[in-house]
Amino acid sequence: MDTIKATDWREVRRRRAWDLKQQGWKQRDIATALGVTEGAVSQWLKQAREHGARSLAARKAAGRPPQLTSVQRQQIPTLLAKGAEAHGFRGNLWTRRRVAVVLQREFGVKHSLQHVGTLLQQAGWSRQKPVRRAQQRDETAIAAWPKTTWQRLKKSRT
Repeated sequence: MDTIKATDWREVRRRRAWDLKQQGWKQRDIATALGVTEGAVSQWLKQAREHGARSLAARKAAGRPPQLTSVQRQQIPTLLAKGAEAHGFRGNLWTRRRVAVVLQREFGVKHSLQHVGTLLQQAGWSRQKPVRRAQQRDETAIAAWPKTTWQRLKKSRT
């Protein structure tokens, strides 16, 4: 559950089970009335007895704790601003795989490529595709081609 809704029906059901128990209902009857198992009712009532009725409230799932601290995440743009070649890569192009290698070297943390993409997005970096061009490309010859070679090759209208 990513966010908590104002009226989470599961919380309402747990609180209703607690209220019914306070009114003297048996666990089996509560389970039947709410359409759940007796085991679920047992767990809810135990939770409420041990930690109070507030423990039945809905709460955001904790999830896995982040591997990078907020300070480390703030350092990512600075690390990447040095360029890929400064980190020992050939060519100054960042890929998620390269960023993952840098994060593992710098912080000792291994991330999936998908999560590296998420970290880059959070850092304000956008996806870019490199322009693939031959290194021996001659821009002046390319610009002159339509005026010289193309004029000779194209068919005339006669």
